[in-house]
Amino acid sequence: MTHKNIQPALTPVPASAESLLNLRIKHTRIKQVIDELNTLIYPGSQDSILLVIGPTGVGKSTLARYMVEQAMEGAMPEMNSDAGLIPAVYVEAPSSGEDDFSWRLFYTQALVELGEDLSAPKVAYGIDPTTGRMVRPRGMSHNGLAGLRTAVERCLKERDTRFVVIDEAAHIIRQTRRSRLEIQLDTLKSLANKGSSQMVMVGSYDLYQLVSLSGQLARRIHVVHCERYRQDRPEDVLAFTACLQKFQSVLPHLWGDQLVQYAQALHENTLGCVGTLSSVLTRAAKLAEADGRWTVGALERALLTDAQRTRILEEILEGEAAINPSLTRNLPRIKTTTPRNNREVA
Repeated sequence: MTHKNIQPALTPVPASAESLLNLRIKHTRIKQVIDELNTLIYPGSQDSILLVIGPTGVGKSTLARYMVEQAMEGAMPEMNSDAGLIPAVYVEAPSSGEDDFSWRLFYTQALVELGEDLSAPKVAYGIDPTTGRMVRPRGMSHNGLAGLRTAVERCLKERDTRFVVIDEAAHIIRQTRRSRLEIQLDTLKSLANKGSSQMVMVGSYDLYQLVSLSGQLARRIHVVHCERYRQDRPEDVLAFTACLQKFQSVLPHLWGDQLVQYAQALHENTLGCVGTLSSVLTRAAKLAEADGRWTVGALERALLTDAQRTRILEEILEGEAAINPSLTRNLPRIKTTTPRNNREVA
């Protein structure tokens, strides 16, 4: 990237860089993924689990939150008449530091999002009709793992929750021994069935190994690839440039009309991932504000280092190589026969 002359000092605008943090661009790739998910999420679907897979920095977490917000906004009239309705829930798969994935933490977070009051102990008490004394019935504790699981199932049904978005779902894999992965996925499939909801698992390419665990699970899973914008596809280059123009328009006092001229360099550095682009531009804006002026140097200092970019690219290429052939779907051609001409009777 070639240095230009230092630009005039910035006009002070409060919290200008922070406006980039809150910016959400419904760009081409995100719209395609959302449209496909909205089509596949419906009552009675046999796709218990939808896997949304893509590279780091592509915008998966933004997509996950947007999906839930969109569902809540769309159901607002129904929610006004039914205060208990929660059409969608966002949960981030916890990374607890334990050897195994913590379902207790997961269920607890889900219950909070479902509006369940966890401040009071969930213990059932009753009155013995003979003695008149208060007793605690024997059986499953509502504070135990099984009790939490049952509470989540009940809440999903009572809240009429259509889908649960599980962000950072790769944590489930990374904290689970290979021999137990099928059990973990069976747990989610069962939760989806008993709660009458669909699970949308969002994460890195690691998630794709879940498809090959068993034929039964593979049948109930649909994979949606959230791709980056590639530099070898003209339509992707145009879409990425359009995203950059949107970022430029948010801070016109900072960038002026000069940001888009670095579209190719930014595309290459961020590997076509809009989330990474947002991080780079936010850093550049903070650095420029600290300097008191916009310079190309501030943008350069905000870029990924060569080492960072190389490592991310390796992961992307490895993930794409694994997932792309497996996403191929072919409908066999139907053989047709040409009807023979009826023989004329002499």
